[in-house]
Amino acid sequence: MPILFYVLLLFIIIAALIAVETQNLLSSVICIGAAGFGGSLIFLFLKAPDIAITQITVEVLALIILIRATISRDKTFISGDREFFSVIVSVVVVLVLFLIGTRVFDTFPKFGEPAFAVETKTEQTASKHYLTNGLKETGAANIVASVILDYRAYDTLGEATVLFTSILGATVLLRKQAKIKVQT
Repeated sequence: MPILFYVLLLFIIIAALIAVETQNLLSSVICIGAAGFGGSLIFLFLKAPDIAITQITVEVLALIILIRATISRDKTFISGDREFFSVIVSVVVVLVLFLIGTRVFDTFPKFGEPAFAVETKTEQTASKHYLTNGLKETGAANIVASVILDYRAYDTLGEATVLFTSILGATVLLRKQAKIKVQT
């Protein structure tokens, strides 16, 4: 595996350790978000864009909820000037993450070329199998629907469950007033 994979893995481990060890609650939440976004970059690196999109969606929702909960609980005010060293470190970390992200996109095939088109002499690619046998095996005239609902049904069910749970959790935590009825 290329060195980039191990750099991303090391970044996730460091972000998780900082999230556990830091005393500032907001810093901990930000490090959790950084670890999650690093995980989505790893999924992109491993050529699993559907899982990466789900990871980013869940991560954004969870980060919004956690930051809102943290800000309402931990009211820390910064007074005075910021330290020059911490600003430089922050800029360097963001730049390194940006460069790592662009290197992940360099591993993708060129636009218009299929991503999973590695054919062997005995096997055809999954996309060619879906296109040639999709109507016969599934009965669906729409090939996209046959892939999503027949060939990859469990994957689609898992992604829909994760998204539904995230949206439900965000709705419960972000509503204005709790709707608790007390029976007397």
